[in-house]
Amino acid sequence: MNASLSPDTRADLVIKQMTLDEKIQLVHGIGWGPLMPGRPIPPDNNGGAGEILGIARLGIPAVQQADSAVGIRMAALQSRYATLLPSVLGATSSWDPDAAHLYGDVIGRELRAQGFNQSIGGGVNLARDPRNGRLFEYAGEDPLLAGITVGHVIRGVQDNHIMGDIKHFAFNDQETARTVVDARISKKAARESDLLAFELGIRIGQPSSVMCSYNKVAGDWACENDWLMNHVLKGAWHFPGFVVSDWEGTHSTDKAVLAGLDVQMPGEEYLGEALKQAVTSGRVPMRRLDDMVHRLLRSMFNAGIIDQPPSPRSVVDPFRGLEDAQHLAEESIVLLKNDGTLPLDAAAVRSIAVIGAHADVGVLSGGGSAQVDAPGGNAISPATPTKWGEAVYFPSAPLRYIREHASGAIVNFNAGLNAASAAALAKSADIAVVFADQYMSESGDAPSLSLPGKQNELISAVAAANPHTIVVLITGNPVTMPWIDHVAGVMEAWYPGIGGGQAIANLLFGTVVPSGKLPITFAKAEGDLPHERIFGITNNSTSGDSLGYWAPDEKKWQGLVADYSEGVRFGYKWFDSEGKQPLFPFGYGLSYTQFKYSALHVDPTAKTATFTLQNVGARSGTEIAEVYVGLPKASGEHFRRLAGWQRVELNAGQQKIVTVALEPLAIAIFDEKKDAWAWASGKYTVLVGGSSRDLPLQAEVALY
Repeated sequence: MNASLSPDTRADLVIKQMTLDEKIQLVHGIGWGPLMPGRPIPPDNNGGAGEILGIARLGIPAVQQADSAVGIRMAALQSRYATLLPSVLGATSSWDPDAAHLYGDVIGRELRAQGFNQSIGGGVNLARDPRNGRLFEYAGEDPLLAGITVGHVIRGVQDNHIMGDIKHFAFNDQETARTVVDARISKKAARESDLLAFELGIRIGQPSSVMCSYNKVAGDWACENDWLMNHVLKGAWHFPGFVVSDWEGTHSTDKAVLAGLDVQMPGEEYLGEALKQAVTSGRVPMRRLDDMVHRLLRSMFNAGIIDQPPSPRSVVDPFRGLEDAQHLAEESIVLLKNDGTLPLDAAAVRSIAVIGAHADVGVLSGGGSAQVDAPGGNAISPATPTKWGEAVYFPSAPLRYIREHASGAIVNFNAGLNAASAAALAKSADIAVVFADQYMSESGDAPSLSLPGKQNELISAVAAANPHTIVVLITGNPVTMPWIDHVAGVMEAWYPGIGGGQAIANLLFGTVVPSGKLPITFAKAEGDLPHERIFGITNNSTSGDSLGYWAPDEKKWQGLVADYSEGVRFGYKWFDSEGKQPLFPFGYGLSYTQFKYSALHVDPTAKTATFTLQNVGARSGTEIAEVYVGLPKASGEHFRRLAGWQRVELNAGQQKIVTVALEPLAIAIFDEKKDAWAWASGKYTVLVGGSSRDLPLQAEVALY
């Protein structure tokens, strides 16, 4: 208990005092208890997703784990409150590391108030496919943007003396057949894409744990994959924390433990008595068990959960949470189209038609283990208990806040269930604001990029009736927009959280100037993607995680292969290298003002790009200045890589000299033979601008 000693020294001192049974107790945990009647629940259980039982005689507390991707899950079971933040994909649209830290801080402080000491959020799986059911939990398609964002979220969590996590390691890039799909990708492409996001996230966030995923990678389950856990994570990256399985993602004892798995969650069938027998028989060395326990204990000491435990509990501050969530939403919303109708003039507009997506009562949230409980219950059916897989709306009604802004106007609502009725209301109004949403959740993927139901038809009908139609999208994923040429404006609000209604209204009326930019490419059609369909989904099948079958003769699962032959070329890199035109490119987003770039200078020694950025519009605003790098021609790459960016606030007419550091790993090549990063010699092309397709400044320079 000497806090002046290092976490590793303290962990070793504890291990010297432990019995074999106590060591085994720390490498598996219980879970599901609060969710499944009949399951045992320890007296000290905090009602979260899992618990690793503590050892009271040695002063080691239980690890109380909570699902907390976008806020704390299952708060309602004990009448607690948890703030629903915007989706992680939405928050990534801010391109703001400080906002990412705030995101983690909200989660961390509320976990602490509720008595938890570990977050099991931190999803950083890249958007290889824009139909992935959990994209709203992740940080987009680029490894640099995703890794930096999630790394700062983890920092925010852990600054509250809560253990952080990063997941799902690795290549859990679709939900369809997630428990059997086998991801195939070259080691070079793996290190330069999905694993680079993890590498950067771990470097910045230094999480306590890494959660291995359900899927296979190159034939081995991720949670018993020696290359992933031992060679890359613990070897190349020197990760000192522990690897925990995704829930029921453990498949063996000896193989999993020797490949690098440290904690089974939940249950003990593999890392309980079976592991004890493996150790006593010598199949698993005692030093490996001690290493597993050491990794958990040093993480507990390092995070401060032993010296500064989250007790006594306190009351979550819902007002502070709302304020932070609204701020994050205001930075997250992306203005995709504007013919000049926006921002709305509250003094001049006489009538507004608000249509669709239950905008009269609330905003949609994402589901699955990221589902936060809505205060007062589901806003569209408060008296009905919510079940897994049901869409939950939070009580932040855009209609209410639009009316507050346009207090002198007539503002009417139409549910959008009948296109003709909605069009009639729109025709009678000065402005029509159509809300369209898309529910997404783990365990399934979107069958297409289209808005569900008949929302496209609704938007088209309203736009035909009123040329001043604004569309607000509340979606988990990118969607196609067959009506884009017929509307006056489009905003992507993602899942905007408990402050979403306020944030949307503030941007519609210009109280807040839009600054968000896309962290993911919007395609025009499925045929423009690397894979026209999610692996496992055919014309005659639906999405789900139950694909695959048990082959009794071979005594193993026969599953699905996800052949990621595109390697690093997905998202904007795919569109660039294939010469395809997206609906909206990566990094794109409009403002209510305009910016001008000039005077680029690249310093090859410092690896920086310096340029002048000026606000040439009539309003103050924030520009996200993006820097991309094309590797020397000898690399054979026909795309650019995001290498850095900076958010810059500018008053009308103001200009600033901006310097952006280039991230070395973002422009590196992984050499499989040397098992190391390398940098090509020759001329690099450095480009600067407002999106991946709007890069007015360019320079060629030998960086290495």
